Amino acid sequence: MSIFAISDLHLALSIDKPMDIFGERWYNYMERLKQNWIKVVKDEDYIIIPGDISWATYLEQAYEDFNFIQSLPGKKIISKGNHDYWWTTLSKLNKFLDANNFKTISFMHNNSYNIEGTTFCGTRGWKCPGDDEFSKEDEKIYERELQRLELSLKSSCIGTAAENIIVAMHYPPFNAKKEPSEFVEIMRKYNVRRCIYGHLHGAGFKSAVVGEFDGIEFNLVSADFLNFEPLKL
Repeated sequence: MSIFAISDLHLALSIDKPMDIFGERWYNYMERLKQNWIKVVKDEDYIIIPGDISWATYLEQAYEDFNFIQSLPGKKIISKGNHDYWWTTLSKLNKFLDANNFKTISFMHNNSYNIEGTTFCGTRGWKCPGDDEFSKEDEKIYERELQRLELSLKSSCIGTAAENIIVAMHYPPFNAKKEPSEFVEIMRKYNVRRCIYGHLHGAGFKSAVVGEFDGIEFNLVSADFLNFEPLKL
């Protein structure tokens, strides 16, 4: 069993949302994603997908995108991104999975998953202090996301260095100047070993923090950054 990660799939099987307008890197991206995924992921593996799954506006509209994900090998754990407008309550999300027999998909929201000794926690995140145009409203959302990360970490009932804890976020836990936020402080408090995040694309890659910082390994897992091949953790 292996664990992989990839975010920002930006699937658009139910709506007209061509992604190649964002550059050559996105040309034929869904077929490339499918082929790369099948090449490396087995049915017994896990894939963490931290946000921006589908361009659908409503959950029912996202059916074809979820069906695409269901058809791929592995067990998928999905958390929320800023473009996941279809996201609703965890109860409704789970009912949607059950109703459509999507048995290889789970959601992470204020909870955590333990996979053979590795615990996954996470939250969406948000813009960080020090980012351009960080407003009072941004500060409120940022504070709420800090609480959600801590809730996810507390839900695992862990906090010792002996545990292998990985945090999955959609937004990076750094601002565009590569300065750490309070998300990183919370990770240190709970002895997190690794953090994966997405959200950044194209020119945004230059502001990504990749590698070790404060004893934590950080990985950018945006699909286009990974050339649409899941990253083995």
